[in-house]
Amino acid sequence: MLGTILLSIFALAIVWVIYVEYKNTQKYKKERDEKRQLRKAPPSELKAEKPPKEEKKPEPEPKSEPLEEKAVLTPKAVETEPEPEIIHEEVKVEEKPEVTAEKELPPCNYPPFDHSRMIESLGLTEEDAKEFMAELISQIETQLPLIKEEMRKADFHQLEKLTHSIKGSATNLGTGGVSDLLVDFNTYLKKGSNKEIAEYYIAALETYTEKLKAQYA
Repeated sequence: MLGTILLSIFALAIVWVIYVEYKNTQKYKKERDEKRQLRKAPPSELKAEKPPKEEKKPEPEPKSEPLEEKAVLTPKAVETEPEPEIIHEEVKVEEKPEVTAEKELPPCNYPPFDHSRMIESLGLTEEDAKEFMAELISQIETQLPLIKEEMRKADFHQLEKLTHSIKGSATNLGTGGVSDLLVDFNTYLKKGSNKEIAEYYIAALETYTEKLKAQYA
């Protein structure tokens, strides 16, 4: 009995498998036939032909109407009033008195050189004083060409330095003459820069150096 049931079940299973295979085969054939039909069928979408372009007919040109002659207006001459004559009055300028160089130049009028300070402060004899004065004269004569050269260059800063060195030597030895001149000259060079005044001081320095040489010859 049990064997019969099992045999029946087995037979049903075989039948079911065969049925499923049959259905799958039919389905595969159907799909294959559909694909073949699609390949043979003509394309459904045809390219639409473009309609020919319509040629635009030229529009008729508007007839130009004859222009009405317009009256040409000529500008009237504008009457201009005559410009008033300008009378140029002469303006008198007050003439200022000219300032001459002589009024601007320093006087450079000094008393003779006095070496009494040197004798009193150092306790020197007249012979010793003359030796010191000879050294001062030599120092001035050495510096004078250098002073003239810097004057030619218009280097007032260097001029101030050169006159400062000999001013110290002269004022230590005495007063008046070349000593006072060098004080004024060096003081001017600290702020002034007038070439004519500086040259005037240099000429005075040469003059008073000669006076000093004659005094202690």
